[in-house]
Amino acid sequence: MQRLVPSIWFNRNAREAADFYTSALPNTSVGTVQYYPEAGLPESHREFAGQPITVELEVAGFKLSLTNADDTFAPNPSISFMLNFDPTAMDEPREALREVWEKLNEGGQILMPLDSYDFSEYFGWCVDRYGVNWQLMLTREEGEPRPFIMPALLFTREARGKAATAREKYLQVLCEVAESAAGNRVDYPDSPGVILFSDAQLAGEWMVINDSTFDHAFTFSEGVSFQVFCSDQQMIDRLWQALAHEEQPCGWCKDEFGVCWQIMPQNFEDLMRREGAFEKLMQMTKIRIDQF
Repeated sequence: MQRLVPSIWFNRNAREAADFYTSALPNTSVGTVQYYPEAGLPESHREFAGQPITVELEVAGFKLSLTNADDTFAPNPSISFMLNFDPTAMDEPREALREVWEKLNEGGQILMPLDSYDFSEYFGWCVDRYGVNWQLMLTREEGEPRPFIMPALLFTREARGKAATAREKYLQVLCEVAESAAGNRVDYPDSPGVILFSDAQLAGEWMVINDSTFDHAFTFSEGVSFQVFCSDQQMIDRLWQALAHEEQPCGWCKDEFGVCWQIMPQNFEDLMRREGAFEKLMQMTKIRIDQF
């Protein structure tokens, strides 16, 4: 079971987006779809009765959760998804990268043109039609192997310069959930301790964690959060204590850096099938399994 799952917020079109990604990304399929209940929803959610609430997307074996909601939140470049086109793992990776790039850019926006850069001979950063950010990279054959898809955190504004601290905290906290290990790290030459590039395996999944030295208008938000699936209530309690700098409804919280987490029980899908589960969830901040 994947214990750390990125969750992306969509404005009433998560199912449509899932179908788009299955056509744009290689080895991608739609998995479990969960639905809002037909009755018992608060007035703010009644338009969603019977519609999908989450759509599971599997990209090269890596699960993403697409949240179908309103326009309260939206993704931004502070959390993007890096796609690694590895010459040692696929045929004609440059051509494959170009094909995915063209599909993701249909109705989207280019932030960094597809070109040669110091860190990669073929790289581009784009925002797709749904506001989701993607970094496509042709990796070096001599580099350490990494998964095809990796969430990438960019620490900006109030969080700028705190990537190293966050990385160490996540390694310490999430090792209880699943295997966690530090990977590569390169600091800015003129700013020791400020991360130019790093990656780490957190709760079993590889992620990129970097600082930015630019004055961006964006920072972390609920537009992209991270679901962490815990084995029992005791683990939920410990992670909540470590990460919940700001408590939010339904098991959501923000940590001290502004990154959003959903601290969830491993059997969450089963719990949500119980009568009145959605109403009970809406009344919680930290999830309490025995209250379902």
